[in-house]
Amino acid sequence: MHSFNPSTSESNILNNVYGLNRYVVDGWIGQFEIFHTMTTTNFERAASPEFLLSEANSEHPSHNESATGTVDAALLDEYSRAVVSAVERVAPSVVNIEVQQRSENQRRDIAGNGSGFVITPDGFILTNSHVVHAATRIIVNLSGGRDYPAELIGDDPETDLAVIRIDASQLVHVRLADSESLRVGQLAVAIGNPFGFQASVTAGVISALGRSMYSQSGRLIDNIIQTDAALNPGNSGGPLVNSAGEVIGVNTAMIRPAQGICFAIASNTARLVAGWLIRDGRIRRSYIGVAGQNVPLHRRVVRFYNLPLETGVLVVSVERNSPAERAGLRQGDLIVAFNGQPIGSVHHLHKVLVGEQIGVSASLTAIRHTEKLELPILPAESR
Repeated sequence: MHSFNPSTSESNILNNVYGLNRYVVDGWIGQFEIFHTMTTTNFERAASPEFLLSEANSEHPSHNESATGTVDAALLDEYSRAVVSAVERVAPSVVNIEVQQRSENQRRDIAGNGSGFVITPDGFILTNSHVVHAATRIIVNLSGGRDYPAELIGDDPETDLAVIRIDASQLVHVRLADSESLRVGQLAVAIGNPFGFQASVTAGVISALGRSMYSQSGRLIDNIIQTDAALNPGNSGGPLVNSAGEVIGVNTAMIRPAQGICFAIASNTARLVAGWLIRDGRIRRSYIGVAGQNVPLHRRVVRFYNLPLETGVLVVSVERNSPAERAGLRQGDLIVAFNGQPIGSVHHLHKVLVGEQIGVSASLTAIRHTEKLELPILPAESR
């Protein structure tokens, strides 16, 4: 029998471990092993402090590592430059909004805080409706540190947008982009004042387009942008911008239990609503005076009347002295069309009841039991 020398055996094992050009199995793909080459020195050199300090932490990486690091650095620089450029263009237009609000159930004012951004050089500022709604006092703090009292020009809770104005001139203002040209995966930068920290910046991408979200009034807001750029309390009303420094949306909401699901109102919607608010101070919408519920239609009814949609709006109740009551609409009727346009949901009905429809005669198509009715109706202005 040969005697066993622990030190010799251990030395041989370690020398084999630290041998040159050793192939190590990294994993499997199907029946094929994946290898990488590990080039080292002998055990004595590998175990020395000089090797640990010089080789393992070498300041002279391999050619492939250098090339990869250069590419990564270049990409990071491009990304950083895009974000920095966008922030430098928009940040001077972003404002902090401090409000005093009073609700019906409270005896004293409650302080609130939000964001906004200047849209004209003469002091018009766009923000969220829920930031300034029912405000008794509004103070705007510009990026340069100046404070101005603000006047509420117009407020539209149904799109969660509002316009305020300060008495200032020659202000740096933003440019609104065309939100119809946006693409999923595009860079998105959110600027605001979360928790009172002014001009805070978060970056991400556009996660989805064409989302819908309920406003505080119960109407659906269309063309909502979903992004993973972090939004926090105080970001509401701030701009969501692209890499060119153009505003593509107005930050409005986040899903609290979720991470990376935040929403912004598209810039095209913001441009339209802001124009109406500046001109008229409010947005006029029509109504017919019904409470409705989305329901499926019976297949026989759909086939018999050749209806384009298989859903309609069930009339749950009819308001007294409303256009619907005067038109003869009853509880239990199914609304399937308005002025010949198919109605498949309450949201569809809201979309056709626009300001231009106020006081204009229209035709309401309803199914009562199995009978199809055409009821003349005169929509009134929504209160």
